[in-house]
Formats: sequence, C-alpha cells, structure tokens
Amino acid sequence: MNPIRVDAAIVEPVTLADMRAHLRLDPDITAEDGLVESLIASARAMVELATRRVLAPGRYRVMLTAWPRDGFVPLPLSPLVALASAGSVDAAGTVTAFDSGLVRLAPDTMEAPGLVVSPALPALDRAAAFIEVDAGYGGAGPPVPPALVQAIRLLAAHGFENRGDLPVTFPPMVEALIAPHRRMRL
Repeated sequence: MNPIRVDAAIVEPVTLADMRAHLRLDPDITAEDGLVESLIASARAMVELATRRVLAPGRYRVMLTAWPRDGFVPLPLSPLVALASAGSVDAAGTVTAFDSGLVRLAPDTMEAPGLVVSPALPALDRAAAFIEVDAGYGGAGPPVPPALVQAIRLLAAHGFENRGDLPVTFPPMVEALIAPHRRMRL
C-alpha cells in the first residue's frame, strides 16, 4: 500500500523570492528563475527522503483490500494532519462513505503516523477501502521546522553554484540540520 498524492499543486517551503534573496540574485534579472525553482523542488525532495517527512502539504489516497488484524494502518506520511474521507469502493466504482469515527488518525501523527480502524467496519470481500488523508508541514499542518527550511536553502544554493549537480551525500552542515528531524526505522 503506497499513498498516492492526489492534489497537483505543491507549495514549496522555500519561496522563489526567499531563495533569490539567499543567493543574492539581482532582482531585475529573472532568466534563471526556472532553474532556481527546480533546485528548490529537488532540495525539498532530498530532505523529505532523508527525514521521511512530508515538507509540502498535500492530500494522499490510500487503497486497502483487507483490514489489518491489529486495527492499525501505518502510513509513511509525517506529519499526518487530517482524515479527509474514508469509504469503500465496489467493482462498479460506487463509493460508500464509512460512518464517522470508524476510521480515525492514530494518536501520534508525527513519529508513528497511521490510521486506527474499528473492528465494526464491514469486511472488504468485494470492495476496497478508499481513504484520503492530508499530510505535510505547512498549510493546515504544523510549520516546517526552520532547520529543514535552511537545509533546503543550502542544498539549492549548492546546486545553483554547481549548476545542477546536487551532492550524492549531504554536506556536514546540512546533515547536522536534518539529523534531529529524521524519523527512524525499527
């Protein structure tokens, strides 16, 4: 089960204006704005991958063909912000919403994000569970930690100075900024 992002717009945690100021670019010359925007997106993706956290708010869809025995559906989306909708979809594509409270966010939405599902939910014999959640820093979620914003700036600046060649490993300063925010795997 892999969550799929269903909203198209991504609001980057570092704006173009902020990054231009960080790079000390002339405000009248905008020829490299496209490059700067792509470097911001690349740097955000690298920090997201390293920390296992979502740094741009978004809506994600999860499909399940069976309920977990322990009633917990772990999600690789931290921070988990809200349950947008939950229901089942049959073979004909008809969506039936679940009653409120049968699917809810787990108590720890940052370090152990997931869903708690009630044993009262109907079996998914000829249907699939169709769940949408909102996740990510910014928007309705918590603000992006300043250290992660600075890590994005530093990585994007490195890419700008080296014309798109982002590092294979993080520079020590970036590593120090993201280390406290990493979600660990057990």
